[in-house]
Amino acid sequence: MKGEELEQQAREQWEREISAPALRGSIYDRHGNLLAGSAMVDTVVALPSQIKDPQQTAAMLATVLSMEEQRLLELINRDKAAVYVKRKVEKDEAEAVRSLNLPGITFTQENKRYYPNGTLASQLIGFVGTDQGWGGLELYYEEELKGKAGRYIFPSDNLGRELPHAVRRYIPPQDGHDLMLTIDETIQFIVERELAWAMIEFEPDQIMAIAVNPQTGELLAAASKPDFDPNEYTAFDPECWTLSPITSTFEPGSTFKLATLVSAVEEGVYRRDEAFMCTGSINVSGTNIGCWTSTRGGHGPITFLEVVQGSCNPGFITLGQRLGVEKLLSYIAAFGFGARTGIDYPGEGSGIVFSPEQMGPVELATTSFGQGVSVTPLQQVMFVSAIANGGYLLKPYIVAEIRDSEGNVIKKNEKEVVRQIMSAETSQVVAEIMETVILEGSGVNAHIEGYRIAGKTGTAQKVGPTGSYIPGEYILSIIGFLPIDNPQIVLYVAADGVKRGAQWGSQVTAPVFRRIMEDVVKYLGIPPEGEVREIVRQVEVPDLIGLTVDEAAALVDTEGLLLRLIGDGKLISRQT
Repeated sequence: MKGEELEQQAREQWEREISAPALRGSIYDRHGNLLAGSAMVDTVVALPSQIKDPQQTAAMLATVLSMEEQRLLELINRDKAAVYVKRKVEKDEAEAVRSLNLPGITFTQENKRYYPNGTLASQLIGFVGTDQGWGGLELYYEEELKGKAGRYIFPSDNLGRELPHAVRRYIPPQDGHDLMLTIDETIQFIVERELAWAMIEFEPDQIMAIAVNPQTGELLAAASKPDFDPNEYTAFDPECWTLSPITSTFEPGSTFKLATLVSAVEEGVYRRDEAFMCTGSINVSGTNIGCWTSTRGGHGPITFLEVVQGSCNPGFITLGQRLGVEKLLSYIAAFGFGARTGIDYPGEGSGIVFSPEQMGPVELATTSFGQGVSVTPLQQVMFVSAIANGGYLLKPYIVAEIRDSEGNVIKKNEKEVVRQIMSAETSQVVAEIMETVILEGSGVNAHIEGYRIAGKTGTAQKVGPTGSYIPGEYILSIIGFLPIDNPQIVLYVAADGVKRGAQWGSQVTAPVFRRIMEDVVKYLGIPPEGEVREIVRQVEVPDLIGLTVDEAAALVDTEGLLLRLIGDGKLISRQT
């Protein structure tokens, strides 16, 4: 045994190793389009024991590597067998170093990650730092993508130099696995193009969108603006690296009213033709809670169908009261709110909902119309996907397959039903109610002629760092799906901190939703319905002069009109 130990110690003293890097796996969209790839590039390495003139070597390298001479001198004088001088250099830099023919300066090869589409899907894909994934799928699937490095092993002299004519041993690397995503590059492009348009048109601090296939749980597209180029990630604010539709939580506002609606339909406490009187506010345990129509006396006498179409807060509070704390919270939990979906992406948010102990009459009321709770956009699209698919909450996923370097499938993700959260009958009833929101209510600006669309808009007050609402700051949103008879896509759009235009989801995010869906239906080849359900109405345009932009938007919103603003003022001075 002693002899074997001595032999091992001797081998360690005279054997040296050079890493043989593995090629990092590539990332593709659902159709095989490359989203992230790798190439082997040169890294400049110094072998200090073989450098005859460190000062001259540092001076000559400084001229071709754009590095400080003193820094190079420190590197090549280190007491190590090998030292990285500059990693992953450009081709012209490598050629320039080779032309110098400097003793003790050599090369090894390393992976360099590249993203052929620049900013497209950048937050989803993430990026690779010096040696590993630092964000997005690059981080989440680091173990699968990175592979395992190989080794060159060779005998050396007492200065660490390879012995001439020595035989090298080679242990080959194992290249990383490839990811085949559920993302559709074309839908992703359409979404990002329209978000970029909205950034110019409405000047929000941020705008985001997420689209899923409601029948399978596959993520089709997800993005937020501003974003970044993963090829040059250090040039961007780290806040731009985040995929907000998955990681961000905020108060949903009126899109959350769908949770109250589904619960009420399931429990039989929603009757669409039942009369309701909206006076502009409702008193709950001594607290007066207003409707968004309070400045003009409320909606007046309406039906509960019109409560949904007009997004009437007092009407939804009434539905919440009929359900009660235990039932409403039970449904909210079943719908997936307050818990992570388990999607294969790092940093997913979970949101916050009241516990039964925290929920009094006022909290029950505000929760009923989407205030006082926080959710993620992903949670909302998975809940609405259940409305679209007959009542089943699905687990969302981004990676469809993982393949080895030979193309063999080693893992495959498929549709996974978490649980049934509503009956098929309820899902159909709610979808038809949501269709009337698009045809006659606050979502008319999302309507596409010839297509039956279910949708709901939202306008939520924005919560500041102190936990209180920020005056005049809103998150505007819309969620919906099409076609109603065989839903193929659920889309959510939200805008935060809009600087131009009215502070209403119907006026900002609904047009963005429509623009995205118009191109998506063409791309997917979804034909118009045989029966075009178009409602022709005669509308008297109200007098808006003297109103604030938000007051004017609220007024035209009820008539399904789109407010087009000219100028940057806060009051309407003229209309045509």
